[in-house]
Amino acid sequence: MGSKIRKVLSVGLILVLVSTLMAGSAKEAVAQGAASTPKKVPLLPKMERLRVATTTSLYDTGLWSYLEPMFEQKYGVELDIVYAGTGIALQYGKRGDVDVLTIHDRVREDKFIREGYGVNRRCIAYNYFLIAGPESDPAGIKGMLPEDAFKRLMEEGKKNPEKAKFISRGDNSGTHAKEKAIWLKAGYEYESVQKSGSWYVEAGRGMGPTLLMASEMQTYTLTDKGTFLAYKGNLKLIPLVEKGKILLNVYAVLAVNPEKHPKVNIKMANNLINFLISDEIQRLIGEYGVETYGMQLFTPCGGGKCKEIGCPTWEECAKPAEWPIK
Repeated sequence: MGSKIRKVLSVGLILVLVSTLMAGSAKEAVAQGAASTPKKVPLLPKMERLRVATTTSLYDTGLWSYLEPMFEQKYGVELDIVYAGTGIALQYGKRGDVDVLTIHDRVREDKFIREGYGVNRRCIAYNYFLIAGPESDPAGIKGMLPEDAFKRLMEEGKKNPEKAKFISRGDNSGTHAKEKAIWLKAGYEYESVQKSGSWYVEAGRGMGPTLLMASEMQTYTLTDKGTFLAYKGNLKLIPLVEKGKILLNVYAVLAVNPEKHPKVNIKMANNLINFLISDEIQRLIGEYGVETYGMQLFTPCGGGKCKEIGCPTWEECAKPAEWPIK
């Protein structure tokens, strides 16, 4: 009888213990479930965006990385910057894929505006193109005028294509357009240059990669001064031709016309234009890179500093952008 009572008590104790453990596990599971349930987090406010197509030289030099956060903070907007050659940037503008362009080919900029695609063009900075090449200078172009140097490159390239190669951007960029203009001034149609032999190579790349390619192959190329200085530490090339009026390189900003593309963010595009021509940002553009490279990568247009033929007047470029245009 006593043993039966003990068995019953033992069974009872076991049941109580099991129930307690089960209850504890259930509470723990509930607690864990509560802990794993995500708390409601308020959604971040939707940021206004501005789409910018820029020439590769303004991007490769790091200028946009420098200016972008300043503009975003000032206007509470997020910039979506795509870098490409001027030709591709203009295509983006024609399609309405971007709101604003920063490019460097006055002829095509004016055509873009005449055809109704662009408004509020303002010049923001300038520098110069140069012809870079190996220090040994196998074609002997050092110190020549650009058009004379191109004539020599054609002659030497045909005679000895392995020693006097020229790497072209070949991408319809502003730099490529300048190269074509120099060839024309030298007396050559560009189509004939393209077919003139293996000495002439079209890279189809941006300015930075084209410079690296020319350095690796120890060949000549046309580049803007800013990108050359920014990449100088990685190059085995030197400036060989730096003087000549045709080497002027003016950068401009313009908005896509909202009458062509109603979804264009014209208000914020104008904010960016006015930001870039403001006294403060013009000063910063002029200072950019000086500490690192010992000289300006870009000279601001502010105050009418550009006196070269082909420079627009600062009165023209300092006028605040607005829409509709008055």
